[in-house]
Amino acid sequence: MSTKIFYSHGKLLLTGEYVVLDGAAALAVPTNKGQYLTVKLIDAPKLVWKSFDENNQVWFKDEFLLLDLKLNKPENDISNKLLEILLVAQELNPSFLIGDNGFYVTTKLTFNKSFGLGTSSTLIANIAKWANVNPYQLLWKSFKGSGYDLACATSLSGLVYSIVNEFPVVNAVAFTPLFKEQVYFVYLNTKQDSKEGILQYKKLSRKSKENAIIEINKLTTLILKCSELVKFNSLLRAHENVISQLIKVPTVQETLFSDYTQGVVKSLGAWGGDFVLVTVNDKLDLDYFIKKGYATIFSYNEMLLV
Repeated sequence: MSTKIFYSHGKLLLTGEYVVLDGAAALAVPTNKGQYLTVKLIDAPKLVWKSFDENNQVWFKDEFLLLDLKLNKPENDISNKLLEILLVAQELNPSFLIGDNGFYVTTKLTFNKSFGLGTSSTLIANIAKWANVNPYQLLWKSFKGSGYDLACATSLSGLVYSIVNEFPVVNAVAFTPLFKEQVYFVYLNTKQDSKEGILQYKKLSRKSKENAIIEINKLTTLILKCSELVKFNSLLRAHENVISQLIKVPTVQETLFSDYTQGVVKSLGAWGGDFVLVTVNDKLDLDYFIKKGYATIFSYNEMLLV
């Protein structure tokens, strides 16, 4: 029987966190790790699902009857969310999961699912490919978010992402700074729930968001053109200050790394967890983070596809 394999890249949001939801131009990059989805036909009229982590350990499994997906009543949150995504995909493509056969589906992450690199976005991107539906429609009908992560899922380069008139606009860019060997990504040992941060952000005034978007758009353009680490550091600090003033939350450098003076620490995506971008004068500066208990560190080339 036929087998289909789909793959999508993980993501990191370098600029435009939060304000990307309201049209800001955000710089995002695909990671060199992601998620596979493999589909095999089976004779039984059901959907058998197994999800494997990066160590080939099953972290989720369930089965759904296909005669009428809506009649399934899962008993856990993950199954409920998966079923919701599948039902939306079926709504967008009524022929999806319809027929005499069933399906045995496996997913395989190539990154640690606690890293926040896109377990959900890579899943949605893969299901959209399988169901032959628009991934952004699938996202916005089943999750909340800007969609930049879906753009990263299929991109082979960095990109500038924005939402214009409720439509995603994606422009490929080359983000390979001359000083990339002085750029690292440090894991904060905790996964951040972006939904909570988004809910708080949406309560802010429209005027404050509009002012922040103007500043962030300028900074994103300058960051893309930047060829010197000193200037890059200055731009990152300015970006952190704009978002900090907007959401009324101290920057991660102020909160956790106030005595780090060799470079800049910048939040990526929702503030408070996952990875931060760190700049250094040389690799020995990373000892500072290791001594503080943040030992999961990736270089630019280890983390990014570009």
